[in-house]
This record gives sequence, structure tokens and C-alpha cells, in this order.
Amino acid sequence: MAQAGATARRARVVGIVDDDAGVRDSLRFLLEVAGFRVLAYASGAAFLADSSRGEVDCLLVDQHMPHCTGLELLDQLRRQELRIPAALITGSSSADLRERAAEVDVAHVWEKPLAEAALLAFVGGEEVGPA
Repeated sequence: MAQAGATARRARVVGIVDDDAGVRDSLRFLLEVAGFRVLAYASGAAFLADSSRGEVDCLLVDQHMPHCTGLELLDQLRRQELRIPAALITGSSSADLRERAAEVDVAHVWEKPLAEAALLAFVGGEEVGPA
């Protein structure tokens, strides 16, 4: 039975796709401490194979991964009509990368190291400017 005046709110689910275990673990820790639920994947293929991917409210995707880049993964999701808000993480950005990211509706292209405040605002569903 629900308590009067209490509302149950599902924690936002953040998907992290990065082949670097250290990056995945650091992001998971930061986001879980901030109250988010995290699903982490070592590859785009692992994300695509997981039946829980439909629970994801937003994605943080590394650009430079073997077998499938972040943009290739996001392009594949868009072609499947999965419009999950996504931020692309890269060690180095370029105008070409940003242009290609815009073509697959990437919300942000962020260079490492990430700005914590912008990251938390994005995964929290807030509008944020460039990090």
C-alpha cells in the first residue's frame, strides 16, 4: 500500500559504453554516488545484445572503441529508431567529428577529462551547454 503524499520515483538509468574498464568504473562510481542507476558495457555489441537497454534514459558513449566506434553505435541505434539522448566522449575532438555527431543527433561531444557538473546535469535530464 502506498503511503499518503509519497511518490515513488524511478532513478534515471544511465548507460555507459566504453572499452576502458577504468573509465567505466570511474563513471559508474560518480553516477551511483549521485543517485543514478548505471548499466555499463565494454562494447557497442554488448549494449545492443542486452535486453535491459530499453531502460536506459541516456547514454555516455566512448568514440574510440575497437570493432564499433561510438558514432557507429549511435548511428545503428538511430536507424533502429531508438532516440536515447547521448553524449559522445573522446580523447580528442575535431570539427569533422562534431559534424558527424550532429548527423546522428548526439547531444554533446565531450573531451576527456569530463566536466563533472555538465555530466551530472546531462544525465539528470537538464539542458546543458558545451562542457
